[in-house]
Amino acid sequence: MSSKVYITGMGMISAIGNNVAESFHSLETMQSGIGELKYVRSRHKPLVPVGEVKKSTEELMEMAGLNPDNLTTRTSLLGLIAAQEAVKSAGIKDIKEYRTGIISATSVGGMDMTENHWLDYLNEEKSGPWLKYIETHECGDSTEFIADNLGIKDFLSTISTACSSAANAIMFGARLIKHGKLDRVIVGGTDAMSRFTINGFMTLMILDSENCKPFDSQRRGLNLGEGAGYIVLESEKAAKGKVIHAELSGYGNSNDAYHQTASSPDGAGAFMAMEKAFKISGLKPSDIDYINAHGTGTEINDLSEGTAIDRIFEKNVPSISSTKAYTGHTLAACAGIEAIFSILAIKHNIVFPNLNYKHPMTALSFKPTTTLERGKKIDHVLSNSFGFGGNTSALIFSRHH
Repeated sequence: MSSKVYITGMGMISAIGNNVAESFHSLETMQSGIGELKYVRSRHKPLVPVGEVKKSTEELMEMAGLNPDNLTTRTSLLGLIAAQEAVKSAGIKDIKEYRTGIISATSVGGMDMTENHWLDYLNEEKSGPWLKYIETHECGDSTEFIADNLGIKDFLSTISTACSSAANAIMFGARLIKHGKLDRVIVGGTDAMSRFTINGFMTLMILDSENCKPFDSQRRGLNLGEGAGYIVLESEKAAKGKVIHAELSGYGNSNDAYHQTASSPDGAGAFMAMEKAFKISGLKPSDIDYINAHGTGTEINDLSEGTAIDRIFEKNVPSISSTKAYTGHTLAACAGIEAIFSILAIKHNIVFPNLNYKHPMTALSFKPTTTLERGKKIDHVLSNSFGFGGNTSALIFSRHH
């Protein structure tokens, strides 16, 4: 049993950087990664800006140190690259030294490849190299791919709860450590861009034709993104003598069961998730120094989340921003990526700005931070992630003393 859960490693890749250092530089210099779609064939290419990783799938294969003949998906490659960085940054030399698991989140799975070959599978003879891609369609394939390449055998699990997926993976990993089932868990999420998700969000009419502007009264939708973010959680025993980036002090999940693709207007689910996170952490809302909001830029999410935040903080809201105007909404990966942003805020005593914000929402008491805030002591960060189907999750990261 371990009463504490520590973060000892971080790894990520997204539209703003191929690793944690590059991503932090983009955040510091307020450089967004949103731009024109390049690597996915889509009729919507000129209509919707996206947060696409600036590498082709072939280049990602090389980054991951894999043979070009290795047939795998972009989702798996993004996940492996981020997980490799996380393991390396945690100083793990022998993955078998402690009971180690991986809990990986995804919503797209291998769809970035299977959507290109599905008609072949339906209409042609069941043979050819493309047949391997059909097997990657289910979400667990990327988890197994990452685990095999890292040598993880003790425990594997896949979470797919839409945009809260990686937060739930982090939560699950923490619980396994606290209950003595594992000593170390690599947790996070990965999702690649695909025509299916672009078409799906276009159908919902929640994609912005310009760069998204979370919490702005004139917001018009989100920008889709892709990427991966993983952190290494370790027990007190496994983390002994290591550099500890932060502690995962609180976590909570709920479901408001309001609508398949919309949050409840009063933010009931979001409120309950944050309430649970505070209860586990033993902290009060007044202890939070920065909120990394889910902040998608859609009309419904920002009002729902903002209402819940106003309620739980009793309108005394600390510094708050959404970082999705940097990376785009990376779906199942967003909580893994934003967990790293939250930890970087603690390590560097910095609050990242909410890009593109100009017009306040009259229904909310707060305005997000629009400039880079340096020098403010950041001891506790609340990071929210809310998914379709009403699945809402909140994480609290704290400075290790």
